[in-house]
This record gives sequence, C-alpha cells and structure tokens, in this order.
Amino acid sequence: MTVATIVVFFILFFVIPIVWLLIATTKAPRQLLTTGAFEVGSIHALSANWSALVHFQGGIIFHWLQNSAVYAGCALVITLVTSIPAGYALALGHFHGRKALLTTTLVVMLIPNTALVIPVFLELAAAHQIARPLAVILPFSFFPFGVYLTYIYFSTSVPRDLLDAARLDGCGELSVFSRVALPLARPVVALVAFFSFVANWNNYFLPFLTEPGRREPIQVGLTELLSSVPAFNPTAAGVTTIELPTLALATVIAVTPVLIIFLFSQRFLVSGLTAGGTKA
Repeated sequence: MTVATIVVFFILFFVIPIVWLLIATTKAPRQLLTTGAFEVGSIHALSANWSALVHFQGGIIFHWLQNSAVYAGCALVITLVTSIPAGYALALGHFHGRKALLTTTLVVMLIPNTALVIPVFLELAAAHQIARPLAVILPFSFFPFGVYLTYIYFSTSVPRDLLDAARLDGCGELSVFSRVALPLARPVVALVAFFSFVANWNNYFLPFLTEPGRREPIQVGLTELLSSVPAFNPTAAGVTTIELPTLALATVIAVTPVLIIFLFSQRFLVSGLTAGGTKA
C-alpha cells in the first residue's frame, strides 16, 4: 500500500462524514431516511430546518453562541496575558525554582482536562462561583500548553544576542520583552491564541456542570438539542422536539466560528511556524 493510498483513505475517512453532515441540513426529516445519503435536498428544507432551530425554546441557540463567544474570548485574553510572559520567563529568565516550575507545567499539560473537572468544580463550589461566568472562564484561562509552546519558541527561535543588544542600549527587562521579544513572537502568539480559542470553544464538561439554562455554551446546548430528538430520546415525544436535519444544522453552526478563524489564520500560522528572530 503506497503512501498516497493511505493519505486518500484518511482524507475520505474524515471528509465523507462532513459532506454528509452538510447535505443533511438541506433535507426534510423524511428525506433523510428515504433518499440517498449524498443526494442534496432543497433550499426550502434548509429554510425549514433553520426556522425550527431559531424557534427552539425562543431562539436559545443564539444565547448559547453568545455565551461561547464570551467565555472563549475572555479566556483567550487571560491566556495570552499569562502564557506568553510565563513562557518567556521560563525560556530566558534565571530565577530560583525555574526548573521545578517548568517540570510542573509539563506535568499539568499532560493531565487530561476531564480528570481535573471534579477537583476544579469543588474549588469553584468552595469559592461560590458555580453558575457564574468565571466558573468557565478562569479554570481554562491558564493554559499550560500555551506556556510550553511559548517556552519552546523563545528557547529556539529568538536570538539571545538580540535581547542582550537591547539591554546594552538601556532597555529594562519589561522593555526587552515588549519591544523586542514580543514582536518577534507573533507566530507563537497566534498559535497559542488559536489553540486556546478552540479548546475553550469546545469546552464541555465544566460548563455542563456549572452553567445552567441560558448560560450554557453551544457545546452543552448541542447535548440539550440531542436529548430533544425523538430518534435518540423516545421520551422526548410529546414535548418540544428537534428533528435530525435541524440537529445537523445546529452542529454545523457550532463549528463554523472555529472553521472561519482557521481558514483566515492558517496561512499566517503555517508560515509563522518557521519564522523566528534573526540577527541583522
């Protein structure tokens, strides 16, 4: 089996479900079962699915999207403010406990987020933050993976001679970081921002435990939509229900912001991976 065959297999493995999902949004519930899997429906069916989605519980999906944007955006700001300086200090700083702090960062980075949900929930309950936005924003704002990415970048791509030259010119450490190191670190800042936004946008377990009703993000909202589909939950019959094509449309809407950000930033992210500081 050639490499090309393997690549084609994996492309089809991932692309086919996405294509089916997009086509499913254009079908009526009965068409989804009676027509071919990749037979496109109609604009009328897509419009009906959209209408059913926006009228579900008074348009609650827009509240879910707004919540996700607020949670992910606020967490992103805190992540950048904390992760970039922390990675810079670990890479180029000299202070007591540096190696221990770096080791701790690596260990925390390797712990799955799901394993931390219960301890974090208990801490939030003790701080009386349950059902408040900070319960989602704060725990995942401190991004060990972002610290590690920044540490690797500053360790390998920013020449120390350039920083030393800035110090000789009279710059303090804060000026060296903000005027020299940070502009050179734009590629890693973009990487950390992208990974942080995606992780927080797709955050599920902690918001599921801490944010009820209209404070839920879109990922938790999708679970509520799923529980309203009679095909998956027979007890949903007789109450407000959602059909499978409408659920497919909600799923597409949920992933669209991340897809848009990736499409607009991928060129910068890919080129930035090989960018670094060079001494003139």
